[in-house]
Amino acid sequence: MVKRPPAGTIPDAPGSYQFRDAEGRVLYVGKAKSLRQRLGSYFGNRDRMVPRTAQMLEEATGVEWIQVANELEALMLEFNLIREHKPRFNVDMKDDKSYPFLAVTVDDEWPRPMFTRARRRKGVRYFGPYGHAGAIRDTLELLLKTFPLRTCTDTKFRTHERTGRPCLLFHIQKCSGPCVGEIDGASYSQIVGELIRFLEGDSDGVVTRLRKEMEASAEALDFESAARQRDRLASVRRVLERQEMVGSAGEEVDIFGIAGDDLEAAVQVFYVRHGRVVGRKGFVMERVEDLKPAELVDEVVSAHYRSDPPRGVPRTVLVPDLPTEARLLSEWLSTERGTRVEIRVPQRGGKRRLLETVTRNADEEFLRHRLKRATDHNTRARALNEMQEGLGLPESPLRIECYDMSHLQGTDYVGSMVVFEDGIAKKADYRRFRIRHVDGNDDYAAMEEVLTRRLSAYLEEREMPVAERPGRFAYPPNLLLVDGGAGQLGVAERVVATLGLTDEIPVAALAKRYEQVYRPGNDEPIDLPRGSEALYLLQRLRDESHRFAVAYHRQLRSRRMTGSVLDGIPGLGPNRKKRLTLAFGGVRAVQRASLEDLMDQPWLPEAIAVAIFDRTHGQS
Repeated sequence: MVKRPPAGTIPDAPGSYQFRDAEGRVLYVGKAKSLRQRLGSYFGNRDRMVPRTAQMLEEATGVEWIQVANELEALMLEFNLIREHKPRFNVDMKDDKSYPFLAVTVDDEWPRPMFTRARRRKGVRYFGPYGHAGAIRDTLELLLKTFPLRTCTDTKFRTHERTGRPCLLFHIQKCSGPCVGEIDGASYSQIVGELIRFLEGDSDGVVTRLRKEMEASAEALDFESAARQRDRLASVRRVLERQEMVGSAGEEVDIFGIAGDDLEAAVQVFYVRHGRVVGRKGFVMERVEDLKPAELVDEVVSAHYRSDPPRGVPRTVLVPDLPTEARLLSEWLSTERGTRVEIRVPQRGGKRRLLETVTRNADEEFLRHRLKRATDHNTRARALNEMQEGLGLPESPLRIECYDMSHLQGTDYVGSMVVFEDGIAKKADYRRFRIRHVDGNDDYAAMEEVLTRRLSAYLEEREMPVAERPGRFAYPPNLLLVDGGAGQLGVAERVVATLGLTDEIPVAALAKRYEQVYRPGNDEPIDLPRGSEALYLLQRLRDESHRFAVAYHRQLRSRRMTGSVLDGIPGLGPNRKKRLTLAFGGVRAVQRASLEDLMDQPWLPEAIAVAIFDRTHGQS
């Protein structure tokens, strides 16, 4: 365990610091405006730290630092040290897939465009990344009609060069035939240059040239050549149709969308060049610290641009929240680019809509990531085994029940029970409870009522003949999980003991803040490894129980609010009441509606409209 450096030895100056383990490996690299203040924060009460940070301090045996002149130098030093050492406790951004690129071998004597997923190498220009391989193949197929460059391998090229016979692509006008001398080097280089400019987003010049050539051929009555130029122009336009215009022609923008939970985050980056979306890339990031939204954006942007971004550094970076170190990041990126780089949050207009689109893509990617983990049998089995071992359970928790409460200042108090069997949600066994005997805001009492009702029902059903059991609560859980900390665990433990089920039903609690698991008999919480399948499954259970409880609470609250004004009106049944509130946007909007507005609803009889108006405006 790392010890606090002697007082007065840490400078009150900007710099970078590094925690190392017993073997000298760098575990974590950070930066600070004041090394003294920042490092001092690591040696306080570890019970209040994020588990990942506490784990890093437990493994570290020493800390060292490098003092620099200013904050920008500290930031750049941090980037370089992370790039060099790749510390495992720094933010880990894993590419969620191997994205395909369109590459041009510009250093070859006869350059060729090609599809590739390989690592970058010198002498090759890369364009993309594209969302999927099909998109890039279709794009290349269309582009070859306009830019007839060779796509064959060097071996095949030399074979045709030796035989003097071109391949099929030459005959169908998708290759200019450099292997058989059908085009000179200067003309070929011109086509290569035009293709690169087009892929960079500068399409206007290509379109203008093709249109002029077509018109010139037509005026010269060379209709065959004009038809070829027409077809090439059509191919270019089809490619452009796939690249929606989202800004002005000169814009260079990277847009970041982020979605996730307390353990992981999915990141999507869209690359806009010359006003068109020319590529995107996605990451799945493990959240190694308890980061606020602005701090998370800071880490995401920093990690992306220090990892050789495929499209370089743009003029503008759009983010959902302004990074905590926005000024420093802007200065660093401006240095990398050579011109000023702006980092901002779009507030309205097309840029805001584009950010929302990218964020939706991140949401969908995160959902796919979670579903992939959830539906994999081996992953689920590993999660249950890790849970049994980590929590000290007598058997693998094949059936887990999780409970949560929801209310608004003590009103519409409800509880939820969600069930996972073999790591998969079993929605047929979900149950919801309306709290009957709790006055005011008392989560402990509400939890006790819900657990008592559920487990008492189980005991009653257990005594019945098998054929007569209703089946609502017939099965006991292998693990009873409650949302909360030590207090909620104490309630669950007491209920289970009172009903004589201590030896049959293990209990646990999951605290949301630090994702710590509490078990009876343990003074300290159990810190399951962040990113472990066991913790991931517990988190899904907790989140699902919270969602189910909140949904029921909102349903009851909506009923109560609706009923308070609109109940008892002759002819206004549940269906019409629901339709009415949807049409106006809520009960309060119905109350504000004029008689004319009510009578304008073609499905609402005039007499009922008058009755609603009289009720909402206090008329008899």
